[in-house]
Amino acid sequence: MPASRATVEPVASVAMIPRAPFGRTGHLSSRVIFGAAAFSKMPQARADTVLEQVRAAGINHIDTAAAYGESELRLAPWLARHRSEVFLATKTGERRGPDARAQLERSLERMGVDHVDLIQLHNLVEEDEWEVAHGPGGAVEALEAARDEGLVRFIGVTGHGVRIAGMHVRSLRRHDFDSVLLPFNLTMVDNPAYRADVEELLALCAERRVAVQTIKAIARRRWQDDLSPHFSWYQPLEDDAAIARAVRFVLGDDQLFLNSTSDARLLPAVFAAAQGPLDRPSEAELRADIERYDMRPLFDGAELERI
Repeated sequence: MPASRATVEPVASVAMIPRAPFGRTGHLSSRVIFGAAAFSKMPQARADTVLEQVRAAGINHIDTAAAYGESELRLAPWLARHRSEVFLATKTGERRGPDARAQLERSLERMGVDHVDLIQLHNLVEEDEWEVAHGPGGAVEALEAARDEGLVRFIGVTGHGVRIAGMHVRSLRRHDFDSVLLPFNLTMVDNPAYRADVEELLALCAERRVAVQTIKAIARRRWQDDLSPHFSWYQPLEDDAAIARAVRFVLGDDQLFLNSTSDARLLPAVFAAAQGPLDRPSEAELRADIERYDMRPLFDGAELERI
């Protein structure tokens, strides 16, 4: 890896990342959304530098979660100055209404804001949790009440693993969510069953104008050893050209937004890829990357589905 990635330096002058309507919310969001999971264990000074880099790239949409360690706290000083400039999203992993409400209120306090633009049910994939969240006294009911009170503007649902696209379809048939979030990369959609679920989900989201966020764009595979520093739970691609192709594979579909990696060292390469032409790489180029970098699916339907 180039030595320049050891630290994150401010970007003095870069082209702006293009923007698109974020579903039916009325917000023009940058096609790359800053994934603030990068701040989980990051010192404040470095987080401040990263946020200036994010701002310089024209990113106006930030995604965090109550479960992302210190992330919400790291955002607070920057939000005190720039809250009006961004679409702010967080997540709750609670399924019972009172617990989801309490976690939302804690998130607002930690970030020092009076509302978030989007609250998301975090990784809603397990059957028992799904039933509780959608049932009487569940998280969905509580978040609707919070929306009515002005604490949130929109409600979404997120998830990981090969079952989540199908579960999102089910969730949308049960509740009129404003956004979904799911893994999307070549090794994932190489799975015929997952690809079929994704296609069904994308058609439903297009019909209802539901925003579609993607994660794991530059995932290479699970870590094979613990010898090198890990800044995300999966091993990412590190070659700039390969990152560019992976980013363009996602953003080549106008319907998709890309949530950035939690490895902040790789943000410049992700941002640069999104600032150029967004035409999708050829099948041959993508297959060559899979072979060259030994890319493998992160999920298998059981292990790590909750991550």
